[in-house]
Amino acid sequence: MSIDLSDHQLERYARHILLDAVGISGQQRLAAASALIVGLGGLGSPAAMYLAASGVGRLILADGDDVDLSNLQRQLVHRSVALGKPKVESALHTLTAINPEPAYELVGQRLEGQDLDALVGRVNIVLDCSDNFDTRQQLNRACVRHRIPLVSGAAIGLDGQCAVYDLRCEDAPCYHCLFPADPAPQEVACATMGVFAPLTGMVGSMQAGLALRLLLGLEVRSELLLVDARQMATRGVSLRKDPCCAVCRSRPTDLPAQ
Repeated sequence: MSIDLSDHQLERYARHILLDAVGISGQQRLAAASALIVGLGGLGSPAAMYLAASGVGRLILADGDDVDLSNLQRQLVHRSVALGKPKVESALHTLTAINPEPAYELVGQRLEGQDLDALVGRVNIVLDCSDNFDTRQQLNRACVRHRIPLVSGAAIGLDGQCAVYDLRCEDAPCYHCLFPADPAPQEVACATMGVFAPLTGMVGSMQAGLALRLLLGLEVRSELLLVDARQMATRGVSLRKDPCCAVCRSRPTDLPAQ
């Protein structure tokens, strides 16, 4: 579907339109696109802000938490005046101030089961900015089921990672290929380990960049990007599909939501 851009939009997105990789047709693709962002914390903040600023037409924002004082060190979509308010409402206030043009949809609860599966089926891309392994696995299963690209990020301490699982492609790995659900890894939380504030911005911005490239139809490699905030360095590790993966080996269309 092509969306005509108004004179106002041509001016707002002019610096994108000047790029050969975007142009008017690419900006029209972004305007027609939809994304689900799960988690509006350290990663979801920059991811949502850049997708909104870039003119992605519909953004579904999902988070069941309220804004806490300890969030403000790194979760830049929230402000001090939003303390105690639902994160989805706080984020909406900031995002509409950045760009009121996208259609925003708020989901103020933790996504799981059929609700999660249904939302994934309504969008062009999913950004996993969550902070727990179970949600990551459920998102992956839903993306496999609906063949929706998944952009996953994580950050703890001074280490971060980001990867694209383009589940439209038969030979692409899924999140479960790299991080099997059984045995589940021991989870560590920012509350106990800490996290370097700019690291979340780096990883979340990478997620936004990868998501925009996918929505524009540009090539994105299957690799895990590792971010080392000690050295301010990144490196990529190639990913391959696990032929024995219990989730994606046959790209099932009847995979049950869990």
